[in-house]
Amino acid sequence: MTSPAIERSAVGLRSERGPVLLAVMLATGLVAIDATILATAVPSIVKDLGGFSQFPWLFSVYLLAQSVSVPLYGKFADLVGRKPMMLLGIALFLLGSVLCGVAWSMVSLIVFRAVQGLGAGAILPIGQTIVGDMYSVAERARVQGYLASVWGISSVVGPTLGGAFSDYLSWRWIFYVNLPIGLAATVALVRRFREDVTRRPHTIDYAGAGLLAVGGSLLILGLLEGGVEWAWASPTGIAVLLTAVVLLVAFGVVERRAVEPILPVWTFRKRVLVGANATSLLVGVLLIGLTSYVPLYAQGVLGTGALVAGFAVAALTVGWPISAALSGRVYLRRGFRDTALFGSVFAIGGSVLLLWVVGGHATVWGLAGACMVIGLGFGFIAAPVLVAAQSSTDWSTRGVVTGTNMFARSVGSALGIAAFGAIANAAVTRRVGGTHPSLEHLPAGVLSPSIREVYLASAITSVLLVAAIVIIPRRLSTSG
Repeated sequence: MTSPAIERSAVGLRSERGPVLLAVMLATGLVAIDATILATAVPSIVKDLGGFSQFPWLFSVYLLAQSVSVPLYGKFADLVGRKPMMLLGIALFLLGSVLCGVAWSMVSLIVFRAVQGLGAGAILPIGQTIVGDMYSVAERARVQGYLASVWGISSVVGPTLGGAFSDYLSWRWIFYVNLPIGLAATVALVRRFREDVTRRPHTIDYAGAGLLAVGGSLLILGLLEGGVEWAWASPTGIAVLLTAVVLLVAFGVVERRAVEPILPVWTFRKRVLVGANATSLLVGVLLIGLTSYVPLYAQGVLGTGALVAGFAVAALTVGWPISAALSGRVYLRRGFRDTALFGSVFAIGGSVLLLWVVGGHATVWGLAGACMVIGLGFGFIAAPVLVAAQSSTDWSTRGVVTGTNMFARSVGSALGIAAFGAIANAAVTRRVGGTHPSLEHLPAGVLSPSIREVYLASAITSVLLVAAIVIIPRRLSTSG
């Protein structure tokens, strides 16, 4: 079967870029706020719906649906255009939000969170692709700074709103608050975002899409739940990961033969894309280590409240947009690779500082300072690397390239959850023996050295960033 696809596209007048960018920022804000607003409301949700043992799936199923759908949306954005895919993503996210707001049980809430995740899977990559279409290489880093600032603002607004709604209204409002934001983004896109397109028939790679969706889902599910819901070496754990590998190998075979593959083989051969995706994967690993274990250390070892613990991580999102906005000036002079290598100095330095802080010099300000330094590094790494990947291709494949890069970061997060969780649990087992309570209920004397081992692994990962970045060619055009 064939479907009409876009051969070329040009966004409307230059004067239209501002409203469209605002719409992208609002849509990104939906996902960014959701990343933090739910955590503070979990006690209220469990009290109302029950299902305490199931609540971790509120986060896992969302990440699963988002991660697996990202590369698919990227491909379809190249086939049918950015605008319909972005509107579809916002619609799914808002539908999921309404359904979550009326959920009657923990199981129904988990199912509706998957709908939200499917929407988020479109919003983030398509938003980045729209930016890549509208702005020149020289402008893109500044705009990346704007998008990064949305996450910084949301890291403060999200927990505050979540706590306020849970205490004074109802936890259901943490989902309803998405409606006005999403509707505003939708109106702006419908009225201001114009694509001048020429359509021609294309073949849809249904087999590739199905294999990637199922195989990717099982891979991320196995990484998220291994050592949690089932033991790594259990029949279930082995079966899930083995099936994922078989399906993904089959996906690779199908893509080599497909007329228009979901993930073209050349994306794995082009040096700039290999380096950019490897870098994005490692950034995902480091991010999950920060967002998971810094709050745990602040609360479990330093005895702070959830809000103060959140402040320590929020410092990451203060440094990120600042350096992302500045990175454009650097990469126009020094190139993408050298700019990312410069950022890796901050990432390594911040990781070493964090390791020193949790090694016996711990204060909330110390944690926040280390996170801010790492955030500065990420801004100099993530923005140039993404711009380099986008600049290596044209409109017709930019969605695929952007989606693949963001999918790599999601896989990195899943890998980070699995690896850091295994390291922390092994460290605790060495100290207290066999079965032990969950990390958050351990005494500070056990928790502190265990988390320090996690951050030793994190510091090693930050060094590996250098190896990923140097894969990117030093001489790469910045005129795209």
